[in-house]
Amino acid sequence: MVTSDTVRWYNVGKFGEAGYAVPAWGDDISTLNPNIAELTDLIGQNLFALMHQEDVDMKTPPSINSLRAIHNLYVRAGQILTARAVPSGQTEFRTTHVSPAATVFKAYPIPFFKVRNPHLKRWAGFGLMLLSEMFQHTENRKTMEITTVFAGDVGKYLQRIYRNMATELFGKTSADVDKPGFLLTDADFTAYNPAAFFTRTELVDTVPPFEMVFTEDQLQVLRAGIPVTMLPQLPTWPGLLIPGDFSGGTSSAQAGTGPIFPAAGVSV
Repeated sequence: MVTSDTVRWYNVGKFGEAGYAVPAWGDDISTLNPNIAELTDLIGQNLFALMHQEDVDMKTPPSINSLRAIHNLYVRAGQILTARAVPSGQTEFRTTHVSPAATVFKAYPIPFFKVRNPHLKRWAGFGLMLLSEMFQHTENRKTMEITTVFAGDVGKYLQRIYRNMATELFGKTSADVDKPGFLLTDADFTAYNPAAFFTRTELVDTVPPFEMVFTEDQLQVLRAGIPVTMLPQLPTWPGLLIPGDFSGGTSSAQAGTGPIFPAAGVSV
């Protein structure tokens, strides 16, 4: 049986050999909240797209393509959370006679455990934890609204990723990024130059192996998302050594002003 909430190893065929991962849904397979269903799909699909770019296979600093993709997701998710989150003192919208049907969560397996790029692996780890939090959040019982509490729980992960990107790859200070509504500008992206502060060792790499570079057709099922009810029992990554957790080999199954997150005092 599963004894931890750490992300799961998607040990299905070649994807298992490549170190793919999915969020931990525990025993929470669905949501009554259409906002959470939409957000998990938005973040899951964007994370899938990001982690199938060539940057993940190289130890050198990520390209501007990946950094802009993260920026765009941060802005979009912030817009949704800011617009939809209801403060505690505000009346929530409630239905009278009806409620939405439960939506089964989808997982979008991504390369993770064997990713060579340290920055993208770190951010993907936060992304997988964020999705796990949303899968298991209490507000999945709410049928119409999300609150500022939920927005804060989501926002802290997004802020951590964005803060880390801004300080380590763009040379921003903590004072810069801690300002409300901080966003990188077009000028920041145009001036992106990791050679200015990375060591020579970090700027070079050997050619990565190509065996685990999958084609669009091979990724088609994963890209569409897999309902968690259709996933096999998945173990943790073997190196995690979690007592009592199950383990196993690879399965042959098929497979400006920016967003201000509403919760006050969110730690980044």
